[in-house]
Parts: sequence; C-alpha cells; structure tokens
Amino acid sequence: MNILIRLPNWLGDLVMSTAFVRALSESVPDGVIQVIVKKGIDQVVDYLPGVSRKWVFNKDEYPGLKGSWNFGKMIGNQFSPDLMFCLPDSFSSAVMTKATGAPVRIGYPKELRSFLLTKTIRKNNDLHRVDQYLQLLKPAGFNLPSKPAVFLENRSKRVHNRILINVNSEADARRLPVEKAISIIDLLRENTDAELVMVGSPKEVPHVNSVLDGLKSRENILNMSGKTNLSQLIDLFGTAPVMLTTDSGPMHLANALGVHTVALEGASDEKNTAPYNADRRTLIRSGLLPCEPCVKNVCIYGTPKCLMNMQDKLIVDAVTGALEKYKN
Repeated sequence: MNILIRLPNWLGDLVMSTAFVRALSESVPDGVIQVIVKKGIDQVVDYLPGVSRKWVFNKDEYPGLKGSWNFGKMIGNQFSPDLMFCLPDSFSSAVMTKATGAPVRIGYPKELRSFLLTKTIRKNNDLHRVDQYLQLLKPAGFNLPSKPAVFLENRSKRVHNRILINVNSEADARRLPVEKAISIIDLLRENTDAELVMVGSPKEVPHVNSVLDGLKSRENILNMSGKTNLSQLIDLFGTAPVMLTTDSGPMHLANALGVHTVALEGASDEKNTAPYNADRRTLIRSGLLPCEPCVKNVCIYGTPKCLMNMQDKLIVDAVTGALEKYKN
C-alpha cells in the first residue's frame, strides 16, 4: 500500500503528528509511507522512522491555491498513493490532497473542504491534538495504538548535568517576560551547578540576550540562541535530560526526544497541547486568574500575568528534582 500524509505546518503540530505516523507505520509494516512537509521544519522528518520519502513544500515556489494544486499534481505524477491523510485543517492542504489523485483521501471537514476529501469525521475538540490526529486512522479501518506516544529518534549522547532553557514562544502571551525569566534563572543558578543552555531561533536572540544581560551571574551558562539550524537544535536537545520551557514548538521537540519537559502553562490549554508523553513532563500552572487558559496569542493585561504569577521556587524545584531523577 502506498500512503501519503500531508503533515501540519507548525513545528509543535508537526511533532505532535509523529504519534500518528508511527501508529500508521506499525499498522502497515509493508506499506510505503511518504509525507509532505513545509520547508523550514522539514528537517524534523529526518528523525522520524517509518518515512521513505519527504516532499518539501515551499509556498514561495508554489504560491496560492494554484501552487498547492500544482504541487500535489507533481507528486501524483511520481508517486501513486492508494491512501492519503490530510492532517492540517486548511483549505489549501485539502486542494493539494485532491490534486495527488489518491482514491481515498481522509481529513477533518474544516473550511468547507469536504468535497475535496472522500472520508471525513467530526473533530472532537476535547481531545489532545495528538489524539485528534490519531482519530483519522479510524475511517481508514486502522486500530488506534494502545500506548500512543510522540517520538523522534534521539541520536545524541546525554550530558547528565545539563538543563535546557527556552524562554521563547511564537505567541506574546506564551513568551516568558524578561524580568520573570531573570528571576527564575537566578534562583535556578543558586540551586544547581548544572550547565544551563539557553536556546532560541535567530529572531529570538534579542529576547534571550535581554534575559542574560539581567542575570546576577552568567557562570556555566551556554547561549546557543540563534546558533543552530533545526537539525543541530534537535541534536542539542537530545543531549539534555531536562528542559524548562514555555509552551512552544521546542517544548514538543524536547518531549518527543525523551527529554523531561518542565512546561510553563499559561495561555495554552494543557488538555489540547501539553507535552504529550506524560512520563517525561511536569506541567506548572498558577491558576490564579479566571481567564486561564485563554488560548490567546496576546494577553489582555499586556504582560502575561498567568506566567508572572507562577512561583519561582515551585519551578526551580521541579527542574532540579527532574534532573536528579535522570542524573544517574
């Protein structure tokens, strides 16, 4: 069986879809699974077992609905899928799915796109996003896995006394304010001799630098923000047993690599988008505001109070406790 999957467009969503890809490859061990992935996050697929080929979609080269159609048509001319899954909810992704010529096309009926798909099911918004993706196995006649997990192959050697720190997020409401980040890291530095590794994308470098500039001490702190491509970042994440992070794509990356993820849950709803592997996570929420979780990108207070209200000691204890657990 030839199977094609249109993967999600955001880093965190892509990582959360790895449980679906893994479950599908286990259900069809003799199948050929290929994927369509957006340029810029396509390197993640290199760490995902079970995929025979990735088709990298570049919106600049294939703009608009016509571009989506042409890209799908191009794939269909080279690879004849018997079955295709469309994981994103966008209309353009369904257009691409239709253009491949796959006789069976499965996805959620969002944005009036049902006519482009052959099988749809109603989305259960109460489920975690990982489980929402897994539900799409049902219309194809596949069983859901008994123990689903997000998974990326960890190719790195562990550095047992290392803590990753991500204070960044695409959304303002999920980004850790500079003054709060400084307060947490200063206390963490006082309570552990572990190497602290700051991470971030090139555009997040100014935010990370502002935090570093305010610290009491930068002893044994490695600043890797803006210094890695995505593959190098994944390899770096694989070296650490623990990560302190905001709700973000890197949070999901770390969790999928087996890193214990201490996640600061403010605006995000952990029921839908928490790090999925529960045995490798600690979720922290202040719960002091009636608006939590708002699931908004911009906080009504300007500075996200849900993050500011979190107790520094509670966060630091969670990180150091997790580190001790995985040190040996």
